[in-house]
Amino acid sequence: MSATVLALSITLAGCGGIGAGTADDGEPAAVGAGDASVPASGAPGTTQAMPRPTAPDTEASAESVPARLPGLGPRTLAEIPGNARQVVLVTGRGKNSPTSRVVLYNRTRAGWEPGETWPAHNALKGWTDNHVAGDLHSPIGVFTLTDAGGLLKDPGTKLPYDQSHGFTIGGKGFDGEPLKGSFDYVVAINYNRKTGTTPLDWTRPLGNDKGGGIWLHVDHGGPTHGCVSLTKKHMKELLLTLDPDQHPVIVMGDAESLKR
Repeated sequence: MSATVLALSITLAGCGGIGAGTADDGEPAAVGAGDASVPASGAPGTTQAMPRPTAPDTEASAESVPARLPGLGPRTLAEIPGNARQVVLVTGRGKNSPTSRVVLYNRTRAGWEPGETWPAHNALKGWTDNHVAGDLHSPIGVFTLTDAGGLLKDPGTKLPYDQSHGFTIGGKGFDGEPLKGSFDYVVAINYNRKTGTTPLDWTRPLGNDKGGGIWLHVDHGGPTHGCVSLTKKHMKELLLTLDPDQHPVIVMGDAESLKR
């Protein structure tokens, strides 16, 4: 990516979509994209963070598997689609905190089987129910997960994967950390984006003012502009585990908001 294109990206976009080339995460993204994904009323947010293939409907110990996703209140649970069998649950430490934890759940006949707990970063200023472009908050809600991509080759995910130099990124984060490699692996979060397209598609169904380009991507060691970031190892594990046939969703927000 040329310096001119990168500068334009940083100006226009955020982690994955404030404009053409930066993600709403506030990080320079390649030519990028919010997709018209509406805060899916039924797009949960937890999925098993382990690549071990626990079949969604296999038997599991009722003692070790919760019947309901822990930490979620009736309003949040009601937004998770009935056909969702994988949920990536992102729980923020606080409404104004940039740190969170992620657990990937698989639904079995016994209940929701959790994977490991992974440390993560979210937006610099925490969480919001009314995300707008450039507000440095991550949107609270339940969203589907349908599309992936990255600078590196497909590690073997079942999701549609777009390998592109458009995921090249440079510059530094809020704590002065290098952003290089942040988009090596990406999963588009379907907030204000067109589903079924590359994460770099910049279509914004809700309008540009509502932001976009909210992704799961590789952690760079500091807060994001709106995205959720995991270590490279965990992003690869997530990509290997997510299965479109299981209708994966992400449930994300601060702990108190998710209890509603």
